[in-house]
Amino acid sequence: MRTIVINAVLVGVGGFAGVIFRYSLGWIIHRKAPEATFPYGTLVVNLIGCLFIGVIAGLIESRNLFSPELRRFALIGLLGGFTTYSTFAYETFSMILNAEYLRAFSNVSIHVVLGIIFVWAGYSISISR
Repeated sequence: MRTIVINAVLVGVGGFAGVIFRYSLGWIIHRKAPEATFPYGTLVVNLIGCLFIGVIAGLIESRNLFSPELRRFALIGLLGGFTTYSTFAYETFSMILNAEYLRAFSNVSIHVVLGIIFVWAGYSISISR
């Protein structure tokens, strides 16, 4: 039970920090381009998250650098709070590395198409009376 609580705290603290970083970076980008109609803040956050998860995963796999606790903090908490897109991209990348091309294509297609459908559904539910 103690281990579960410690892991939850590690993920929670990492998540809190990731959310603060995401908010701050988005704010900075919006201040630099206040008239932009493209969501540059989201794009930059997602790309940075993908870069970081790639670096960390590479260090874990090639050098076994991080303890399980630090992995939970950094990968699940910090990057999960910063952007879940990085996890999605890494999981798809892993499928490609394992030559699971149909699974990778399906993963991308399902996430994007169903994600948009679910946003539409939630929006429709919330505005209907």
